[in-house]
Amino acid sequence: MKMKKHIIIGVIGVMTLPLGSCSDFLELKPLNEIVLEKFWNEEGDVNNIVMGCYSAMQSQAVIDRMMAWGEFRSDNIIAGLNTQDDVSLANLLKENIKANNSFTSWGDFYNIINRCNIVIHFAPKVAEKDPNYTQNELRATQAEVVALRSLCYFYLIRAFRDVPYTAEAYLDDTQEMRLAAMPFNEVLDHLIADLEAVKDYAVEKYPVTNLYAQRGRITKNAVYALLCEMYLWKQDYAKAVGYADLVIDNMTAEYKKQYASTGSLVDEDALLFDGYPLYHDKFDNMGYYGRAYDNIFGTGNSMESIFELIYMDEENYLANDAVSTRYGNAEASPGHVKPADFISADVTAEGVNKVFRNKYDTRYYENMQKGGTSSVYSINKYCCASVMLNPSVTPFSVNYRTFYPKASCRANWVIYRLTDVMLLKAEALVQQVNAGEDGLIQEQDQAKLDQALAIVNTVNKRSCCASTYIPFEKSDYNSKSLMARLVLDERQRELMFEGKRWFDLVRCSMRDGNTKYLVNDVIRKGSDNASVMQSKLARLDGIFWPYNEDELKVNSLLKQNPAFGAQE
Repeated sequence: MKMKKHIIIGVIGVMTLPLGSCSDFLELKPLNEIVLEKFWNEEGDVNNIVMGCYSAMQSQAVIDRMMAWGEFRSDNIIAGLNTQDDVSLANLLKENIKANNSFTSWGDFYNIINRCNIVIHFAPKVAEKDPNYTQNELRATQAEVVALRSLCYFYLIRAFRDVPYTAEAYLDDTQEMRLAAMPFNEVLDHLIADLEAVKDYAVEKYPVTNLYAQRGRITKNAVYALLCEMYLWKQDYAKAVGYADLVIDNMTAEYKKQYASTGSLVDEDALLFDGYPLYHDKFDNMGYYGRAYDNIFGTGNSMESIFELIYMDEENYLANDAVSTRYGNAEASPGHVKPADFISADVTAEGVNKVFRNKYDTRYYENMQKGGTSSVYSINKYCCASVMLNPSVTPFSVNYRTFYPKASCRANWVIYRLTDVMLLKAEALVQQVNAGEDGLIQEQDQAKLDQALAIVNTVNKRSCCASTYIPFEKSDYNSKSLMARLVLDERQRELMFEGKRWFDLVRCSMRDGNTKYLVNDVIRKGSDNASVMQSKLARLDGIFWPYNEDELKVNSLLKQNPAFGAQE
C-alpha cells in the first residue's frame, strides 16, 4: 500500500471548502503546517479533522470511483459523448482494463482511511486534555470515524476483493507502509467487528440547528445500514434482516414522531406508503409525478435518506463535478457515459421490456431522457434538480426538468436510502429460503418469500403512475430463484445510476461461485468488444479490478489479480 508523505501531512493541513454557512456542518478553519503533537489539544481540533474526512469523500476523485467501481462495468452504462477524451474510461467501458488504468488508483480512499485512523489515535489524548470533551463525545467520534473508515474499506474490497488492511495511523515516514493484501472475507470480518463494537455509541440524532448533519454525517441508522449490507455479503442473512429492520423501524418512528409533534397528522399512518415512510411520487392535488425524485435527488437531505454527501447550493462551495462530467449537465448531455441502449428503448419496445415493467414506471422518465429530436438518451438522475412528469398525455410528457449548470452541480451523492435497505432486506429474506429436494418451499420459508414480494411491490408501486397498480403476483414468483431475480431486478430499477448495480452483480456471483448471471446481464448492453468482454468476465477473478501499476512498484507484497496477468 502506497502512503506518500504528502498524504500524511495533508491530514493535518485540511484544505477543504466549507459546506454550510447556516450551520456548523463542515465549517473548518484553515490549518497549515501544524505539528502533529502540538495540534491535538481540544475538541475542536478533533472535529476539524473529522470534517476533513467528509470533505475528502466529496472530492471528484472519490465520487468518480464510487461511480466507476459500482456502476460503469454494469449493464446500465455505455459510452456517451467525448468518452474517447478519457482513455481510462474508454477502456473501462470496453472491459479492456489494465493496471495502468487511472480508475485502479485507490490512494484517495486510503487517504480518508488514514485520516480516520489518525483521529482514532489522537482523540483519546485530547479527551485527557480537554474537560469539555466528554467520554460520550469521544465514543461518538470514534464510532463516526470507524464507520467512515469501514465504508471506504467496503468500497475497496467490493472493487478489488483482497486489499491491504490496517487500523494503524501512519504518522511519519519511518513506519513500514508495505502491506500484503488481506483476503476479502478477513477484511469484511474486521469491518463488521469494528462496527459492532461502536454501533451503540454512534449519534442517534444531531441537534436540529445542524440541519445537514442528520443525513450528511454518520448516525446509528447509517451504521445499521452498513452492517445490513456487510452481513448480506457475508451471507449471514438473519443479521442482515435484523439490521434492516432496525433502520426501517427507526425511520418509521422518526417519521411518526415528526408529524405527531407538528399536530398535522390526524391518523399517524395516513401519510405512510404501505406502512413505510416513503414519499408518494404524485404531487398532491396535481396530476403530475416526480415528487419523490425532487425530494430525494433534487432538494436532498430527505426523510428517506440515511447517509449522503452534501453539496451546498451556494457559490464558492464544492460542486459535484464527477456527476457533471460523467453523467451530464445543462451544457453537455449526455456526459461521458449514458444509459445502455436496451434500457433507453425499454418502454417503447412493446412486450419485450427488459428492465422497466411497463410505461407507467416513473423512474424510467426520471432516470433518463431523449435529447430533443435526437435518439440519443442521457442520464437525468443527479443531473436534474427537478423533474415533473405528466402521464395524462400520450406519449408521456416530462413537463419540467432543471439541469444543473456545468460548473455547479449541487446534487448530493446518496450512499444509503430507505428503499435500498428495504431491498437489501428482501434479498436477505429470499436467501434464507431452503427448498427441499422436491423443490417445495416449507411454510415458514414461504412467509419469507411473501415478505420479500411485499417489499418489492411497495417499492415498485411508489413509482407507478397508472390509475390502478397491478402487483407482482405470488404465483409468478413461486420459487427462490424467481424471487431472487425479481428482487435484483427491482434494485436495478430503483437504484439505477447510484453506484450499486455492479456491486449487486458481483455479490450474486460470489454467492453462486460463478459469473453466469453477471455475464448474461452485462452482455445485454452490447459492445464492439462483446466476445472479449464475455471471455474476461467468465472467471470470478475477472469481475474485480487489477491493482494499479504504481502500487505494485512500491509494494512488493502485492500480487496482481491473476485475471490481469503479471505486473503490467
